[in-house]
Amino acid sequence: MHGAVLALFFGVSSALAAVYQNTENIVGAGFYNSFNFEAIPDPTAGRVNYVDQATATSTNLTFASGDKFVLRADDTTVLDPSSAGRNSVRLQSKNAYSTHVAVFDIAHMPQGCGTWPAVWETGGAWPYGGETDILEGVNDQGTDQSTLHTAPGCTMPDSRPETGLAEATSYGPAFNANGGGWYAMERTSDFIYVWFWARGDSSVPSDVAAGGSTVDTQFWGTPSAAFPDTSCDIGAFVAHNIIINLTFCGAWAGDASVYASSGCPSTCDDFVNNNPSAFSDAFFEFNAINVYT
Repeated sequence: MHGAVLALFFGVSSALAAVYQNTENIVGAGFYNSFNFEAIPDPTAGRVNYVDQATATSTNLTFASGDKFVLRADDTTVLDPSSAGRNSVRLQSKNAYSTHVAVFDIAHMPQGCGTWPAVWETGGAWPYGGETDILEGVNDQGTDQSTLHTAPGCTMPDSRPETGLAEATSYGPAFNANGGGWYAMERTSDFIYVWFWARGDSSVPSDVAAGGSTVDTQFWGTPSAAFPDTSCDIGAFVAHNIIINLTFCGAWAGDASVYASSGCPSTCDDFVNNNPSAFSDAFFEFNAINVYT
């Protein structure tokens, strides 16, 4: 996460598809078995202090309740400007995947000025091993942005099998008010596709909603974003880990023009430092993650 955006959405055509078998069903406390906590300096220079698992659990920054798993930021502490940043969490999956489908059933995502939440996959030496941003945005601004990052020389055709559109309910307060939804990504050696279905959408595939033993992507319709290997060697990407993180400000959310255009007060760093209660809704709530291979 993240660097220059390589490609976004354009064009519409047909898509390849396949049947995949469920190899991981991650729910509730199972997140602790499937992910490592990365207490590392933020690569995007955010106003954040990523904590380890012991700190996250003892301060309730992560917790499981039945089949729900919540990841959130500290919302009580006024920060000293010289401190590391607002306590938050960054998770990396213990397993890495090449050809696979990942389905994320999310009930709530972090919202608020200064927030920069993301669900993404990456691996190897960045950006040469590749990165796919599945869910990402800043400052409650607009809709989800799905992007691909890799080495120079990778380009995307103008016409490809995608709608090129992100629904209004795909990000931030609108996503949360609608009860969330499903994000899915299919990766093969030939392409990477990303889909989104809002909660209550009559077009959500039954296998996606069920989170069952198999999925068949041929029935999923045209993806929101498609990244084919037409002039980009997707097959050269290394196996990727799933990353889930919540940072603040930094290179994107804290960019002065981006932050100002969001209608947010003060400067990003000052707002994050001095308004902990503004982050009471800065949390992910996952119903499940299902991985199919």
